[in-house]
Amino acid sequence: MYLNKNIVRIMLILVALLVLPDSHAQQDPQYTHYMFNTMSINPAYAGQRDVLSIVGLYRTQWVGIDGAPESGSLGIHSPIGDGRFGLGLNVVNDALGPASETFVDANLSYTIPLSDNGLELSFGAKLGAHQLRTDWTKGRFRLIDPTFENNINVLSPTIGAGLYLHSDKWYLGASIPNFITTEHYDDVEESIASERINFYFIGGYVFDINRELKLKPSFFLKAVSGAPVIADLSANFLYQDQLNLGLAYRWDDSISAILGFQVTQGLYLGYSYDLTTTGLGNYNSGTHEILLRFELQKVGRLISPRFF
Repeated sequence: MYLNKNIVRIMLILVALLVLPDSHAQQDPQYTHYMFNTMSINPAYAGQRDVLSIVGLYRTQWVGIDGAPESGSLGIHSPIGDGRFGLGLNVVNDALGPASETFVDANLSYTIPLSDNGLELSFGAKLGAHQLRTDWTKGRFRLIDPTFENNINVLSPTIGAGLYLHSDKWYLGASIPNFITTEHYDDVEESIASERINFYFIGGYVFDINRELKLKPSFFLKAVSGAPVIADLSANFLYQDQLNLGLAYRWDDSISAILGFQVTQGLYLGYSYDLTTTGLGNYNSGTHEILLRFELQKVGRLISPRFF
């Protein structure tokens, strides 16, 4: 009954997140390697790798189209103290057409055990800053808001929160990356727009097919008022805890191939290729994403592999 009451409370919190008041805005950048770059989605993940973890990611989207999105992300996080707390720093740069956005966020998490079999609930919060810069000399534009005909440089705060429920075999998470309205470049209207609150939901499971092969399905849902829900579904096969091969599908947008290799116990290298399935695919040669994860193992301690 203790566990059931906690699950009910968690579900009530998730519902509360969904009905929070809305503001106005664009959707945040999204990555095919979301399952390996979880802190950029949910601050409650900070410290969950049990070691000092550094993740770098580079994404170039819709290759062949001038001004197409280009993103870079660097995250570092670690447990602190007795392991209940996690601390992390995430830096993201996202370029689109004439606009460049930079996010710098500090993440703090606290984990509560829910049972004796490894079930835990982590609460997370993040605080940071967002900078928007524009250079209207890059390209030709039809519908520029007269207010923003001159180049702008705007700095604003970011405040976010998240929940992360997990065991050794599965996880569920919900987060809001920013409660505060900030200004973003709208590539459709070719103007500066305010951002609505984004809602992120993630989940995954590890199936043991045999002693050498594991299946890791996962999902990522992103919702924002005034825009279609974005859904990523993926399935990764892990062979001998070293070689990762997977496929992913972003609803009504693209299909992806994912490749990764655990080079050493502390070094993981990943690559993905997205093929656009919409009409935009006629004008680009796909999207490339590279991920590098380095983890500083504790001296004299052999830890079990972490699958997410």
